[in-house]
This record gives sequence, structure tokens and C-alpha cells, in this order.
Amino acid sequence: MSNRIERASSRLQKTLQHIITNQMNDPRINSFVAVSNVKVTPDFRFAKVKIALTDGKYENAEEVIKVLRRSEGFIKNKLSQMLDMPYIPKLDFEFDKNMQNALRVEELLNSLEIPLEEDDDESNN
Repeated sequence: MSNRIERASSRLQKTLQHIITNQMNDPRINSFVAVSNVKVTPDFRFAKVKIALTDGKYENAEEVIKVLRRSEGFIKNKLSQMLDMPYIPKLDFEFDKNMQNALRVEELLNSLEIPLEEDDDESNN
């Protein structure tokens, strides 16, 4: 991927996060919605936007994606005001299952009860 596309994807990701977190007034969208990745096509016409839920409530994922898809016009309007891009891309929102899996593994690891290891000096006595 070219530097130009990478910079555009990065700026788009940060701006989308700002819009979703601070400018959307829908109660179904909360501070636990994160834009985990954005990939823009080389012609700037389309962008795949991966959304993660950092609160672990994955049952809300489909509803959040539906709300974001219905709000695409509002989001694109805000993007056009905040970014200087050749085109404001069509946004394709999808749930980031990789992030969900990583958070689930972290939860499982944190729930394990691993006994503390004793010092080697004490076990030799």
C-alpha cells in the first residue's frame, strides 16, 4: 500500500473515531465503540471500516453496525467538513471479529487462577 493511501486510511480512522465518539447522539452508540481499522481503495471511492466493541458486549455488535450504516450520510457529511480528500469514500462498516477474539482471550487469561511461584532458594531447603 502506498504512503498516500496509508496516510488517508489513518486520517480517516482517527476522524471516524472522533465523529462516532463525540458527534453521534444515538444511545446505541457508546464510548465502547472503536474504529479498529480502515482500508481505503486507491481511488478513494470506498473504505472498509472495521468496528470493535471494547466493552465485551458482542451481542450489541449487529445493532451497532446497523446504526452506523444508517448514519452513513451524516458521517460522510462530517467527514467532508473535517477532511480534505479527493472523494469522501462510501463506507462499508463491519464488525472486527479479530478484536473480539483477542479481547475474549485476554478475558480468559485474566480469569485463570495461577498460583504464585515460590523462590528456588526456599524450595531447596
